[in-house]
Amino acid sequence: MMRSRDVLFACALFQAACGAGEARLESGVYRDGAVAFRIGEVPPGWRAVHVDRATLAYRDESQLASILLDGRCYRKDDDVPLVALTDHLMMGTTERAIDSQETISFDGREAMHTRMRAKLDGVPMDYDVYVTKKDGCIYDFVYVAEPTGKDASNAGIPAFERFVSSFHALGVPSP
Repeated sequence: MMRSRDVLFACALFQAACGAGEARLESGVYRDGAVAFRIGEVPPGWRAVHVDRATLAYRDESQLASILLDGRCYRKDDDVPLVALTDHLMMGTTERAIDSQETISFDGREAMHTRMRAKLDGVPMDYDVYVTKKDGCIYDFVYVAEPTGKDASNAGIPAFERFVSSFHALGVPSP
């Protein structure tokens, strides 16, 4: 009789052999195992880049900005409030100053939207962050750029917010 560990290993081998676990973005739909979502058009100035532990990542050189979208599903340690998930994203930053933080409606669920300034490796940066939970998954959206001034909003944020608002999580099977 197979133990549960052996069954999981066999399933993982089967998925790898069939290519089922292969991450892909086609026609605005991203799929990688349990993570599945649709996004709108990526702004023309954004160039796709690889970033460890990010589902999708882009660089907008005209705004000196980086854009990250990360999705993950069914992790026990993610069953915490949105504000805690947001704080976790900001680990490694110092001198944080939150300009605004609010719970908003997002893709049929609540999301935490935070705008803040913080230092990353001693360098001042502007952040626009969205965190939401849906159907057992967590989705993080992060825009980080060099600051444009104490009271000025980074010119790339409107394109980021349009991108974020185009997001729609697709139904995923339970583990």
